[in-house]
Amino acid sequence: QVRLVESGGGLVRPGESLRLSCAFSGLPVDRFAGGWFRQAPGKEREAVACISADDEEGPFYEKSLEGRFTVSRDMAENTMYLQMSSLKSEDTGIYYCAARSGQLCSMKEELYDSWGQGTQVTVSS
Repeated sequence: QVRLVESGGGLVRPGESLRLSCAFSGLPVDRFAGGWFRQAPGKEREAVACISADDEEGPFYEKSLEGRFTVSRDMAENTMYLQMSSLKSEDTGIYYCAARSGQLCSMKEELYDSWGQGTQVTVSS
C-alpha cells in the first residue's frame, strides 16, 4: 500500500501562489492515479483536481479552479504537486492528496484507496 505525505501548506495573502507536495512512499507515483481534494471550514470535502497514472487523459480540474490550479507529477521525486496561483480567501481549507489503484483519475473521493493527512492552506490579508 502506498503512503502519502502532504507538505507545503501555510498562510498566504490573496493573489499569492503556493505549491503543495504529496510524497508517495512504498510504490512509484506513476502506478497510481492521483487526486487533490480540499475541505473548507464548515463545508464538505470537494474535489480539486486529478491526474491519471499514464497521462493519457486529463488532468481534470474542478471547473471554478481551472486556470489557477495545476496538478503535476515528478517521477524522480516520486511526488505529486498542486500549484495554486491567484489564491483567494475562499481557497482556504485543508488540502488532501489521494491515490487510487489503476490508471484513470476520478473526481469522486470514494474511489480513492489511500489518503494523506492533509495540509492547511489559509488565504488571508
